[in-house]
Amino acid sequence: MLRFKILATTIPLAIAAFLARGDLFASTHPCIATSDGAVQVAAFPWQAQNHVSFTDDPARATVRVQIVDSAEGADFAVIDDEQESTDEPGACSASAAKRFIGVTTSTASTDPVIYLSDSGEAEYRIFVRSRSFTAQDAAALIVGARHVPPARMAAASL
Repeated sequence: MLRFKILATTIPLAIAAFLARGDLFASTHPCIATSDGAVQVAAFPWQAQNHVSFTDDPARATVRVQIVDSAEGADFAVIDDEQESTDEPGACSASAAKRFIGVTTSTASTDPVIYLSDSGEAEYRIFVRSRSFTAQDAAALIVGARHVPPARMAAASL
């Protein structure tokens, strides 16, 4: 009976540990390398250090991102190769310098709100032709990589 009780308490703890790390379901999440590490779209909301949201109303947006038709006119381009290389570890392999970006529906007043469009004025221009990235993923990553919350800016200046 004691063995059953130990087993009954161990299994939920193991599942909770896997969920906390986000490794229960093996899947890749969009990720880019930056000068100070990597930025990845979080699998679970509680993993994210930063959050972004999207809006259809340009008046509510704090950041405008335009989807362009060519990689030459883009600030950030994502193009998948025909063959995926599994020989080399990716730039987003596990590292201490990885930041996670969460895409939410409601954000704090300091989190960026992205307006994604095909035309008009924009702070960033992106080009996406990918099997694993959507335009929203690319916009969230580029804005998340560039946006540093005020609390982080204050800590970095000390």
